[in-house]
Amino acid sequence: MIEKFCIWLESQPFAVAISQSSWLFPSIETVHVLALTMVVGSIAMVDLRLLNWAYRDRAVKQLTNEVLPWTWTAFVVAAIFGALLFASAATKYYGIATFRAKMVLMVLAGVNMMFFHFVPYRRADEWGAGIQTTPLAKTCGALSLLLWTGIVAFGRWTGFA
Repeated sequence: MIEKFCIWLESQPFAVAISQSSWLFPSIETVHVLALTMVVGSIAMVDLRLLNWAYRDRAVKQLTNEVLPWTWTAFVVAAIFGALLFASAATKYYGIATFRAKMVLMVLAGVNMMFFHFVPYRRADEWGAGIQTTPLAKTCGALSLLLWTGIVAFGRWTGFA
């Protein structure tokens, strides 16, 4: 079923145009990578604060309120442009183990983020400037950094597969 969807997707006119153009794929990839850089960088800012390794002079809520709108905007851009890249050779990418690993790690990063926001983040009002976060918040931050590092690494390996 997934293979049939991939075949259908890559046969769509926009996907064919991307795969046959000498400039369209690299242009889309550039926007995808730049947006992903913004996603990972902004998430890392929050994660480093949760770990109390950086931005200790900022309250966690203040930092997340400032950073997360940028994160979500960049994530939407990265997802749209990543989907366009995928569409250009869907059956190829779906068959690459590193691509599937990247998608699994993205789901896990989403689960980690949801858990963080529903459990430890409820105490974020207590994490003012200079205040240590809880061990659970630190664990979520460390896990997030590991997952996003893996997402980037598997994404790069996919590009060279």
